[in-house]
Amino acid sequence: MTMYKLSKRSYERLNGIDAILIAIVTEAIKESPYDFGIPKLGGMRTAEEQNILFAKKRSKCDGYTKKSYHQSGKAFDIFAYVDGGASWDKEYLEPIAKHIVKVAHENFDINLEWGGNWINFKDMPHFQI
Repeated sequence: MTMYKLSKRSYERLNGIDAILIAIVTEAIKESPYDFGIPKLGGMRTAEEQNILFAKKRSKCDGYTKKSYHQSGKAFDIFAYVDGGASWDKEYLEPIAKHIVKVAHENFDINLEWGGNWINFKDMPHFQI
């Protein structure tokens, strides 16, 4: 089995998020069904960064009146690394997500919430505690 590891850039993008989330990602990537990374605003976000994503309709949170879990360091996003590039395709994100949630539960006793399980708004790359 291929053992993956998070890149230096992905770790930098996780700077400031809850240490348990970093530990979960570090453990989960090792035996993930597909390689994955952390996108540019996939970790900690300022209100301004959050508001930009809201304006682009990539988030339901505006960063000011409705804050994102990213702003408190309680969330991260991923992308699948496929054929040398980033993919947000459900075909890859779903098995990765199920693996990450399982690792969080079995190895850290954390019930990690995955945005792909939400009813009204699917956020496939998103995880939060």
